[in-house]
Amino acid sequence: MTPAVLEALVDACARALPTVLARRLDDNRHTLLVAGERVSGETLPEPVAEAARTALRADKGAKVEAEGHTWFIQVFNPPLRLMVVGAVHIAQALVPMATIAGYAVTVIDPRGAFASDERFPGVTLRHDWPDEALAEIGPDARTAVVTLTHDPKIDDPALEGALKSDAFYIAALGSKRTHAARVERLSERGFDAPTIARVHGPAGLALGAVSPAEIAVSVLGEMTKVLRQA
Repeated sequence: MTPAVLEALVDACARALPTVLARRLDDNRHTLLVAGERVSGETLPEPVAEAARTALRADKGAKVEAEGHTWFIQVFNPPLRLMVVGAVHIAQALVPMATIAGYAVTVIDPRGAFASDERFPGVTLRHDWPDEALAEIGPDARTAVVTLTHDPKIDDPALEGALKSDAFYIAALGSKRTHAARVERLSERGFDAPTIARVHGPAGLALGAVSPAEIAVSVLGEMTKVLRQA
């Protein structure tokens, strides 16, 4: 690896950009892809490029054969993050599950009595309004945002902030009727239909979940599906 490639790789990691280093093993040629764009090296054969995209989704390196050469794909993904808006019972189940799944979790709720260290030990808590918190945190393509309060005064600003970001998964808890009203409010706020369609509502896979823990499982399942199959 040349100093220039190493410098570009370090810079991409510092900026939390999804990065792939593809190395041709027989002659040690390198191609560096940052956020889907080639920043150094030659254009990759399509089988290698597809393997790179798959490796990013899987968070796992791979070897691939193409045009008589063996390539090794190294993945340098930013960490996964989950922003949970609403320190409710479902959040108490979802947070530890998401942590085990590898997410750095932040719980956002301006209601201090809900977002307490007693209810969420060892978890990053934010007591500012969700739009302010998200503007400061800056959700990226490795960030999920889930709103759980059922309160438009809290959920809607969070959804608006998330829709203006690159968050890979945006979801809101509530019934189909609640979601229809939510869609109408977002439309009135100037969001078009394709943008609003990014919001998964009601949040979670259709598992027939009832308890807070079951609903948390359905949300984490849908989040994982979007992350890995998008």
